Amino acid sequence: MATAYERFKLHTSPEKFYIEACGDGANDVLAIDRVSTEIILTVKKDIPPSAVTRPICGIMGTIRLVAGMYLIIITKKKKVGDLFGHTIWKATEFDIISYKKTVLHLTDNQMQDNKCFLAMLNNVLNTDGFYFATNYDLTHSLQRLSNTSPEFQEMSLLERADQRFVWNGHLLREFTAQPELHKFAFPVLHGYIVVKSCCINGKYFDWIIISRRSCFRAGVRYYVRGIDSEGHAANFVETEQIVQYSGNKASFVQTRGSMPFFWSQRPNLKYKPKPQISKTINHMDGFQRHFDSQIISYGKQVILNLINQKGSENPLEQAFAKMVTSLGNGMVKYIAFDFHKECSKMRWERLQILVDRVAEMQDEFGYFMVDSDGKVLMQQEGTFRSNCMDCLDRTNVIQSLLARRSLQSQLQRLGVLHVGQRIEEQDDFENIYKNAWADNANACAKQYAGTGALKTDFTRTGKRTQWGLVMDGWNSMIRYYKNNFSDGFRQDSIDLFLGNYAVDEADSSTPLHVQKDWKFLTLPIIMVVAFSMCIICLLMAGDTWTETLAYVLFWGTASIGTAAIILFNGNEFVDAPKLVQKEKMD
Repeated sequence: MATAYERFKLHTSPEKFYIEACGDGANDVLAIDRVSTEIILTVKKDIPPSAVTRPICGIMGTIRLVAGMYLIIITKKKKVGDLFGHTIWKATEFDIISYKKTVLHLTDNQMQDNKCFLAMLNNVLNTDGFYFATNYDLTHSLQRLSNTSPEFQEMSLLERADQRFVWNGHLLREFTAQPELHKFAFPVLHGYIVVKSCCINGKYFDWIIISRRSCFRAGVRYYVRGIDSEGHAANFVETEQIVQYSGNKASFVQTRGSMPFFWSQRPNLKYKPKPQISKTINHMDGFQRHFDSQIISYGKQVILNLINQKGSENPLEQAFAKMVTSLGNGMVKYIAFDFHKECSKMRWERLQILVDRVAEMQDEFGYFMVDSDGKVLMQQEGTFRSNCMDCLDRTNVIQSLLARRSLQSQLQRLGVLHVGQRIEEQDDFENIYKNAWADNANACAKQYAGTGALKTDFTRTGKRTQWGLVMDGWNSMIRYYKNNFSDGFRQDSIDLFLGNYAVDEADSSTPLHVQKDWKFLTLPIIMVVAFSMCIICLLMAGDTWTETLAYVLFWGTASIGTAAIILFNGNEFVDAPKLVQKEKMD
């Protein structure tokens, strides 16, 4: 495999950026012209002695904003662990450097827009969970990597990467177009990776979780639901659990993703907005595209739909079941399990009902296993595709239970566990296992919903706790605020980063300037004033109780009435995306 360089030095001169590859036998230098934006290979002697030099960890790519082109670099990284002798890194700090030396050529409005776009890029880069390797392909599962041709093995990391999981694909488009530059760039995935060295019965093995978040139909909780016309599902994440022991490797893959038809759930100030199923679009085209691609990538599909089977979620469950029946594909099976109903009143042991129900299918699917000589012993023939409304909290709980069941079989087959031994009995490993899956839940939740996951007390301890309920309430409050008042900006940030929206320098205006309706400012002010007057009347009573009551009733009615009008027009008061019209994409 053609690997990428691991270390670099950035030399900055007024005319060019010079990125020098460091390491054994590395002599290449990348030159980026700050005026023409041309990217070429050059040699060390071309670097001017006056250039300002700093070490960097990698190149995320380049992007055009209002002020011109920008270079995005990785300035700090942290070692996650070693996977089959290859180091996995987590990118922890970034820098965005302008090609232009000044922004004085911009108008005041353009400067404000450029600042806003830079804030958007930083918003994405500061979302935890960017990972890379310079000599290993993190975007593919073990099984996919084993079923490749010699030609594939010779490709560079950029050429061979699974584009679903390359989060800097848009930023690297100029590098991708020039094969001679491929050693200077690598795919960066977004999600969660943990590598743990574990011991059971005196036998040491590596245990790894890799969650790969798709960059197709990526976004935030309420603004991106369902699928697009290509069949890409919102919040699609492929999670692979890997075990390595004495050169033997085993892998178990699961997926999660939004219910794959056209539905939305726009924020409107209500705690739980009512989901809407589109009545104008043919759902089956996108639905079939989605499962056709899933079957090609993963084999047989078992859908685990964990949403409520009553209330506002019920129509979604019925629509999903009906579409699977209409699809009539024997490779796709559908199982509905009302998580909240089954586990109500803290009866979380009832999750075993679902695990037992799918046990035969899981045994039939198996898992991928290869011995120390590289001989494939088993292939995974299908995957569980889990979903709840957000594909976060309920989904992660179920995935951790299915992954444990697979791991039990793998460790027994590898000879780590003795006959009759259970993973649950291995206290040290069980603690590592539960915490890693809970951390996986938190990472996926922060990236999609803006807060840590709910129900992680069960994942960490195996039981539901009162403190866990309190923390769920706190996270739910933060989610409510973010989903209503900051997620429009987060959605715009992701759309800009992934290239769903491209800034055109020639455009004198951008979609950032949206005039708010008069209600947006007037009604909240009236409500605050009326509520304040109501409190003042209570604290400073009038001459008679009837006078006080009259004032309280008047101002109380005014504040409640205004609040009712605001809630009725809730969708006008939330922070909505400006760059890409998501309504048109649903």
